[in-house]
This record gives sequence, structure tokens and C-alpha cells, in this order.
Amino acid sequence: MRISGFGSATVMLFGTIGIISGFGRMVELAPRNPQPNNGVGAQPIATGAVALVLVVLGIGSITVWRAYTGNAPESDRTVAARQLQVRTAQASEVLVEKTKGLEATQQESIDQLQMVQDQLQTMRRLIASQQGDTKKLSEQVAALTEAIEGLRQSFANAQANEPAAEQSQRKRSKETRTSSRKRHRSRG
Repeated sequence: MRISGFGSATVMLFGTIGIISGFGRMVELAPRNPQPNNGVGAQPIATGAVALVLVVLGIGSITVWRAYTGNAPESDRTVAARQLQVRTAQASEVLVEKTKGLEATQQESIDQLQMVQDQLQTMRRLIASQQGDTKKLSEQVAALTEAIEGLRQSFANAQANEPAAEQSQRKRSKETRTSSRKRHRSRG
């Protein structure tokens, strides 16, 4: 059999012996006089079978050892994974409960704030109403004060006119008295 494609080199295979020729040199791939290997590799099926038996025995001994000691890394990992899942679920539940609690607290705060705003609005209306009433009362008090001041002035004028009137009446009454006395004296 001849294989080409290595440039100017040619590979020739004769059974189990191969020769590469090229560039003017020939290289022998396998020795011409095979020497015995002392039994290693002479029976590759037997070597493969022994290796397979050793692997099966190793796996079997590991399985028996884990079953006997009760120590299986897979079961430990499974238990750890389940515990982690349980903890995660518990943490999630706690977070959900806290979130619901915060939502409830927030809603209560919103309700209280709404009540305070309603009360504040009511108080503003009452204050506006009271301010209107106070303004009306102030106007009424101012009107009453003006009326009272007018009455005082008229009373003061009336009192100022009375002494003059009294004096004139007194003068008249004195004059009447003196004239009547004079009349009585002249008669008598």
C-alpha cells in the first residue's frame, strides 16, 4: 500500500512494517526482528479483562464501604441541599410576613394620615367660620361702640343744657320768689 501527499515523501506499508521514504532517506517504523515483551501486551484481551475486574471490584468495595459506614457524600449533599431549601423557604416566609406587616403598618399610617388631614380640613373650616363670626361680632361691637358714644355725647349735651336750663329755672324761680315776696310785702 502506498500513501502519497507528504510532498516528496512516500509512505509504504507492508503488513505491520512501514517505511517512510523521502528526501533520499528511508526510515524504518518497526524493527525487523521483533523481540518478545515478556508477556506484557501479548494478550491484550486478558489485560483488559483484568483491568475491568479491578475497576468493578474497586467500585463494589467503595459501595460496600459507604453502605456499611452509612457515610455517603451524595446523601450528605442531598441533606445539605434540603436544609438549604428549608432555610430558604423559611427566610422567604419570614420576608413575606415582614412585607405583609410593613404593608399593614403602611396602610394604617396612610389611614391615620387621612384622618389627620380630614380633621385638619375640618379645623380649617371651623376656624374660617369662627373668623367670619368674629368679624361680624367685631363690626357689631364697633357699631354698638359708636351708638354708645353717640348716646354719651347726647347725654353729655343734655346734661350741659340742663344746668343752663336749671339755672334759668332757678333764676326764674328766684325771680318768681322775689317778685312774689315783693308782692307780699307790698300788700302787707
